[in-house]
Amino acid sequence: MMRRSDNYLPVPGEEKNHDGNQDCAKPRNNESIPMKKIHADEGSPLHPKLGPYFRDGHRRVDYILEYSIQKPNSARRHSTIFGNDNFLRRLRRSLSTRNSKAPLQPKEDPEFAAQEHRADYHEDDKSNKRKEFEENLQEAGLELEWDEENHVPGVGFLKIHAPWDILCREAELMKLKMPTKKTYEIKQGSNLVEKIRLFIHKATAPLHPKVESNQQPGLKHLSHPFSREKEHLFDLSNKDKFFDSKTRSSIVHEVLKRTKCERDHYSMGITSLLANSIYMAAYPPHDGDINGMDRNDRRLLYEEWASYSVFYKYQPVGLIRKYFGEKVGLYFAWLGVYTQMLIPASIVGVIVFLYGCATVDSNIPSMEICDPRNDIIMCPLCDRACSYWKLVTACGTARASHLFDNEATVFFSIFMALWAVLFMEHWKRRQMRLNYTWDLTGFGEEEEDHNRAEYEIRVMEKTMRQDQSAPKEEKVKLTCIDRMPAYMTVVAMMAFMITLSFTMAFGVILYRISIKAALHMASAAGQSNIRATVKGTAAVINVVIIIILDEIYAKVARWLTILEVPKTDKSFDNRLIFKTFILKFVNAFTPIVYLAFFRGRLVGRPGKYLYVVGSYRMEECAHAGCLMELCIQLCITMLGKQFIQNNLFEIGIPKLKKMLQKRKMDPQEEEKQNKILPRHQKDHLLLPFAGLNPEYMEMIIQFGMVTLFVASFPLAPLFALLNNIIEIRLDAKKFVKELRRPVAAKAKNIGIWYNLLRGLSKVAVIVNAFVIAFTSDFIPRLVYQYTYSPDGTLHGFVNHTLSVFNVRDFEPNTQPIYPNHLGYNVETCRYKDYREPPWSSTPYELSKEFWSILAVRLAFVIVFQNVVMLMSDFVDWLIPDIPKDITLQIHKEKIHMMELFMKEEQGKRRAARDSRGLYNCNSPTSDGQSPPQPRSRPNTHARVGW
Repeated sequence: MMRRSDNYLPVPGEEKNHDGNQDCAKPRNNESIPMKKIHADEGSPLHPKLGPYFRDGHRRVDYILEYSIQKPNSARRHSTIFGNDNFLRRLRRSLSTRNSKAPLQPKEDPEFAAQEHRADYHEDDKSNKRKEFEENLQEAGLELEWDEENHVPGVGFLKIHAPWDILCREAELMKLKMPTKKTYEIKQGSNLVEKIRLFIHKATAPLHPKVESNQQPGLKHLSHPFSREKEHLFDLSNKDKFFDSKTRSSIVHEVLKRTKCERDHYSMGITSLLANSIYMAAYPPHDGDINGMDRNDRRLLYEEWASYSVFYKYQPVGLIRKYFGEKVGLYFAWLGVYTQMLIPASIVGVIVFLYGCATVDSNIPSMEICDPRNDIIMCPLCDRACSYWKLVTACGTARASHLFDNEATVFFSIFMALWAVLFMEHWKRRQMRLNYTWDLTGFGEEEEDHNRAEYEIRVMEKTMRQDQSAPKEEKVKLTCIDRMPAYMTVVAMMAFMITLSFTMAFGVILYRISIKAALHMASAAGQSNIRATVKGTAAVINVVIIIILDEIYAKVARWLTILEVPKTDKSFDNRLIFKTFILKFVNAFTPIVYLAFFRGRLVGRPGKYLYVVGSYRMEECAHAGCLMELCIQLCITMLGKQFIQNNLFEIGIPKLKKMLQKRKMDPQEEEKQNKILPRHQKDHLLLPFAGLNPEYMEMIIQFGMVTLFVASFPLAPLFALLNNIIEIRLDAKKFVKELRRPVAAKAKNIGIWYNLLRGLSKVAVIVNAFVIAFTSDFIPRLVYQYTYSPDGTLHGFVNHTLSVFNVRDFEPNTQPIYPNHLGYNVETCRYKDYREPPWSSTPYELSKEFWSILAVRLAFVIVFQNVVMLMSDFVDWLIPDIPKDITLQIHKEKIHMMELFMKEEQGKRRAARDSRGLYNCNSPTSDGQSPPQPRSRPNTHARVGW
């Protein structure tokens, strides 16, 4: 949907002119053209207030253009229709942001009078451009109706209707595929996969929405690009329903994009007119109300799709496509497939988690840590303030770590890698099935993409700056040199934003270090929960920072993309998606990557610690590893981003605004508003459609959370599933109830988002390999059990992972303030690392166990990555992208189309032969006796029997 937004730039150098209300006050009637401004009384039976029709009650409104109207000075102090009516005053107050009228000042002020004159001049210039553009729309065959005497102050509405001949002409130009009279039977595949699919379809019949289909089950209409010469092929018995509302609005949208306003010696299309506020908004109207008496597609979508009571049902994807278009339909179809595929992943993740719960009591390393007989004294966790501590105090952390760090983790990582491949293959097959069902198999995306308004303005500026002696035949366009300042700004800002994310993550690290030291200096009552307090508060701070930076990054990415001045909307979207994805991905995953791969490895050792920013000692992992902290960070991040950022922002804030609005408006006035306002004025009060990019981006980041670090958090698919069940109905309610109807856009696939998903699934294999090898204790346990264990078990594993440090080797001013905290003098303490003891010839150097374990870790990464990717490629090769039955049906459709045209050609020849025979029978027997009689035109469009 085209709308006025911050993306558009005003045309520079325009003189904004004179008395703005003159043209609006002139009658726009032209009886010789079917477009005319019809003035009917509001009480007239020809004025259906609530329906999307013209005042005559017959012509359907296919498109709405909004523009600002300026009233006479004497009328600015009064209401438009109802005077001092309380309802209109409150409605005007709620819409004050859309009304650009200046506050009233005394007329005697000459400065104010000059400002008012300039504003009128500006409005008159807009009015003249609107008038020319609307005249061009009339010449294109569209029918127009103006509505300026309405209940929305300062806003005029231009209602556009496309008559039948214009719809046919544009459908032929756009090569729209329309269903013909010919139907053929769809035969289901006979292989095992198709039989299983049909069985599942029948078994889940109660889960399908109650949406009526126009075509009989098992039959499909043969589709063909519309042609006025072949109108007999199509069922035109009901012309009002042949082109549905979605198709009608898309046809008018194409006409609007082609129609130009040539005022001021340069061409301005609808996008430029919107950019310069000549029109305020442009959108197709909704079919009707969701709670009205008439049964329309919008109400059906609200009942069978946007209601939380049907959360367990499938989505009516066909009806979504029929009402919103293929692009929106593909998004919700993809979201449905993704949510369905999360069900098996969630089940397996819960099983892995339950396996960890069942085996925690038999886990030998956890039992050794929790055994009080193992009196192991650990080195201090911070300088001075921290004292020595016993390993048994980490019993709870060790037991909790086993829930996520066990033998099933490796299996689950392999499973999720294959799951990602199966999900991508399943979606490709589902996409091809939808392309066949929606007649998109022959649709090409290489169709003309119109230039954006900002690009045209920049080209115009460059043309005006060029020397008059420049060659005229050379087409002016923006080059890399023209965009170089923008590119330099983009690179600098992207680097700055990424650095900002790193800085914020580093700030949280310093917070953890300082708060840990502060809590250790507190009373003994708080020391038992120090680790949990630090982990929890740091994770919450990270989530808050991520949410705030996400909002900033979205605006910065859009601003940077506008600076680049992309030529087309497709180029703009791709550039915007790339920038937004990079910034939001770095923002969301920087704290997680630090916990997974860097924390505990940049520490040093007792007596030689690594310090940052002066005296801040880098933090260590707990004895059980950093996997538990990584799990907490992932859990809180997913909960925060999904249930706070997405759902609270999308549900809570709109509901809060509605509550505040209802408190200002009485229930009787609200009911009066619903009864009085026509359809196009109700749509004006809805929010403009902002595109699908935010919805896709939200799901892509979630997909990264589910796949990239799933080895450390097997419950991530379950959290994502619960969120998506709510998200689908939330987005459905937003599209149906709260947003203006978008212009239907055709699309064969989900575009660049598929490439991002595929890239994330490949990176996930590598990331999970490193998480298992370096973050978890899976490899050290494996090496100990099969290399160093005397009995082939994990008994003694904890002692094997701890090195010895002599407390006399502490650096000055780093030893504990209270060394006798445990009640006795400590001579040696333990720390987690593989280093030589202080009595060896090379004290505190890395031991041979460290190098052997490192070698096994690297070998595991290589083997895991290659094996899993080989399995993924095998699954990709094994499953065809196009289902076999769809391939056969496409081939069958082509055969039926050839047969149809052959019958038509035979009918034409037979009709021509019959007409020639009739002419020969009526011809004279001798030359010159009588002139030849005129013969009737042959019926070249004879209907072919079906």
